[in-house]
Amino acid sequence: MTSFARRHLLGAATLAWAGSAPALPARKLVFPRDHGAHPDLRTEWWYLTGALSAGAREFGFQITFFRTRVPGTAALQSRLAARQLVFAHLAVTDVQGRRLWHDQRMAREGFGVARLDTKDTDAALDGWSLTRTASGYRTAAQAAGFGFELELSSTQPLLLQGDQGLSRKGPLPRQASYYYSQPQLRVGGVLTLEGKRLDVKGLAWLDHEWSESLLDPQAVGWDWIGMNLDDGSALTAFRLRRRDGSTLFSGGSFRATTSRGLQTFIASPGEVEFSAQRRWTSPRTRANYPVEWIVRTPADFYTVRALVDDQELDSQASTGTVYWEGLSDLFDSNGRRVGRGYLEMTGYARPLVL
Repeated sequence: MTSFARRHLLGAATLAWAGSAPALPARKLVFPRDHGAHPDLRTEWWYLTGALSAGAREFGFQITFFRTRVPGTAALQSRLAARQLVFAHLAVTDVQGRRLWHDQRMAREGFGVARLDTKDTDAALDGWSLTRTASGYRTAAQAAGFGFELELSSTQPLLLQGDQGLSRKGPLPRQASYYYSQPQLRVGGVLTLEGKRLDVKGLAWLDHEWSESLLDPQAVGWDWIGMNLDDGSALTAFRLRRRDGSTLFSGGSFRATTSRGLQTFIASPGEVEFSAQRRWTSPRTRANYPVEWIVRTPADFYTVRALVDDQELDSQASTGTVYWEGLSDLFDSNGRRVGRGYLEMTGYARPLVL
């Protein structure tokens, strides 16, 4: 797709999003149907991240499929009309090599290029794929110089975020999403880096989120963590951020492993606080990112620390954004390393548009 076409389609999608949206109704999520796509809502993503090792070498990986509905084309009769746009981001962090590999793709749904099944998780875009299987998930993607083929096995039930899967993302009721996570996925497979195939294993995290309206007009972006703890627990924390850096809205969850099994605690608004510590400035965009945070949650005060400072992704050729997303360690209030997962920060290079 040409750069002109990208700008045209992204512009059409942005214009179509102008205006308000009704609040999402509370409803019971139904599976496997809700593993699949929801083309009636404006935006959706399947977000898979994880930590891998090959002997002494450590890596992070990320593959995300995004879907955007373009309401302005709904009435068009042409089969070429871009009713649904599909984007995908791919990244691998080489911890020892201090390097982030990343790539991006986009296409309109259909035509044998982009596929999003509505009955279950089955996403594909120009050779990249993410599919739910009987035991978990399978993903495969190859780009210039890097890629992977991974099998992921579920070890825990789904984690419904917010109020049984309805997750508030702002002060207004319409600022919400349907949202569930699948933490503690056991991973095995092959990572390819500069032509070398490495057998890898590790743990991963999957988020699936869909919404009609997500960001408050005051929000320029968000800070988010999804952390697999070594004892089997799972921590989610996020905040929506104003232009001056203050918190507009926050939330999260903690699923603890206890003697009575898994117990989930959902944070109330205001119970999660992010405090920036060490910062890093991108030499490319001059965006200044906190690469170390103290995150206060009802479970504990945690420190989140990036394993590699430069994990900034430039996706201007697809979703039009620049953001930081990378492998990070989690430390408890006693300074003990207790987990590993991903930190995501958006809206630092420029305000995020959703």
